[in-house]
Order: sequence, then C-alpha cells, then structure tokens
Amino acid sequence: MAGLYSVPAGIGAAVRRFGWSLLRLAVGITVLWFLLRQVGAAPFKDGLRAVTWQAVVAAVTLTALTTVCSAWRWRVVARALGVGIGLPGAVSAYYRSLFLNSVLVGGVLGDVHRAVTHGRRVGDVVRGVRAVAWERLCGQVIQAVVAAVVLLTLPSPVRPALPYVLAGVAGIAGCAALVVRGAARRGRSRLTRAARAVSADLRHGVLAPDVWPQLTLASVLVVAGHTATFVIAARVAGSTAPLGELVALLMVVQVAVVIPLSVGGWGLREGAAAWAFAAAGLGAAAGVTVATLYAVLMLAAVAPGAGLLLGDAVRRRRDQGQPGESRRPDPAPRALEVVRD
Repeated sequence: MAGLYSVPAGIGAAVRRFGWSLLRLAVGITVLWFLLRQVGAAPFKDGLRAVTWQAVVAAVTLTALTTVCSAWRWRVVARALGVGIGLPGAVSAYYRSLFLNSVLVGGVLGDVHRAVTHGRRVGDVVRGVRAVAWERLCGQVIQAVVAAVVLLTLPSPVRPALPYVLAGVAGIAGCAALVVRGAARRGRSRLTRAARAVSADLRHGVLAPDVWPQLTLASVLVVAGHTATFVIAARVAGSTAPLGELVALLMVVQVAVVIPLSVGGWGLREGAAAWAFAAAGLGAAAGVTVATLYAVLMLAAVAPGAGLLLGDAVRRRRDQGQPGESRRPDPAPRALEVVRD
C-alpha cells in the first residue's frame, strides 16, 4: 500500500514546492504563444531592431535615478522597522534584485534575495522580509493611485470601466482592513499575531508622519522615471500618438507588469501593450514592438546588477581559496538557496 501512495505524495510535494513558479511560467509562455499566433514574430523583431545607443543611454540614466529613489524608499521603511541600511548598500542590493527579477520567472525572486540577504546581515530575517514586502507594497499602491488619476484624467480604453474597478478595489481593501483589525484584537493564534504585526508596522512604520511622505515622493518619482523610459521606447519604436494618450496607454501596461505572472518580465507586459494599443486604434503589433523595445532597454539598464552578482561570486570563490583568513560569512549564497526554493 505504501508503494501505491508514494508517487502521488511525491507529486503533491513537488506541486506545493514549484506550483506557483510553474503557474507563472505557464501564464507567461501562454501569453507569448497567443501573441505569436495573433501578430506573428515581426513585431518582436522590430522591437529588437529599433534599439539605439541613445535610447540605451537614456534608459540607463533614468533607471539609475529610479533605482536610487527605490533604494531610498526601502531605506526609509527598513529604518522605521528597525533594520536600517545605508543608501549605497541599498542601491547596490536593489540593482541585484532588479536584474534577478528581469531574468527569473515571476519577477519577484530578486526581491526575495534582497530581503533575505539584508535580513541575515542585520540578524533579523523576518524584519528584513517585512521591510522589503512593505516597500514593494507601498510602491505598487502609490503606482496604482497615480495610474488611476492619469487614466481618469486622460482618454484611455479602460476609462469607462475604471470607476467600477476602483469601487471594487476600495471595497476589498476596506474588508481586508476590517479583518486585520478584528483579528488583531482577539485570540493568540498565528493569524492574530500576524494581524498585530501588520497593525504595528502600519502605525509605527509605513504610516508614521515622518515616513509616508518620503515613501510617496520616492514612489511618484519611480513611476515618473519608468513612464519616461516607456515613452522613449514608444517614440523610438515609431509611435506618433499624442503624448497624453501614450502616457495613459503606458499606465495600463505598467499596472499589468506589477502582476507576478511572467517569464523574466515577458508575457503580461506584451499582452497588455498589444491590447491597449489595439483598443486605442494604434494596432496590437505596435504595442508588442514598444513593449519589446522597452524590455530590451530595461535589461540593459539593470545590467549593473549582473556585474554586482558576478563580483559577489568572485569574492566568495576567492575567500574559499583562503581558508586561513578570518572573515565574516557572506549570507548571499544562503539567500540564493531560499530563492531557488
């Protein structure tokens, strides 16, 4: 009887361990396959051929500015939660996470690596993870607010349905807040402890009077930098749409990029761009071309992260070759093990 259940048990363990990653991979590949069926490979090739050194320089410069702003946002949250980090170290760690997000499935494993590595260095992995989670959540919430304002102001394919979407999101957020507040007031279960931790992080950290203005400013600057990079990609790819319409369409794409169902960022971004450009009468192929060019520019812009990761690997290899020297253990390999899991 044990033999009859060994295979299903093994499959169940594999599904629990890799199921979410496989889902992300499947969604990303499915979207790309559908786009290839609908518009062919030509728009992707056009996006690759449209790359210019001027566009690369602009993307690298804008990404450097947005990375500094993102690292500042992370530093503010981490300091509020008691696991502070210096700005230079935060910028370097953020570049590493951006590169990993750009080449690994799901688009979030770089943030996991950043959270665990920093947590190990400060001796509190839980708070390190919470700091990164709040930093990313704050950035995405403020990006959603900026996108909502832009899409309500400028003409876009989603403008008619946006009030209903916002009402639904507000209702869900309100219900979640009530659940967290209620759970934090009673019992000693794991859910209660988690709810109390969330409440404490909000009151004394994210929503503190000296914290949330900095998070808002940093996040708005990040959104502005990414939007500017997308506009550059659209213009270089040959789009002649009015700037206001183009910004509205790109906001739709940026909202889709936040969803962690992709293959190194590929999939939903191109699908959202194809739908948005087609709905605006600009053609799905044009949207795919712009999204492809943007992806290439961003990969070039986060390449310093690859250099930093390579430097980490070289230092670890050099340290392993000198066992007699005293040194502080590098937590990066253990963090990468967590990422792989």
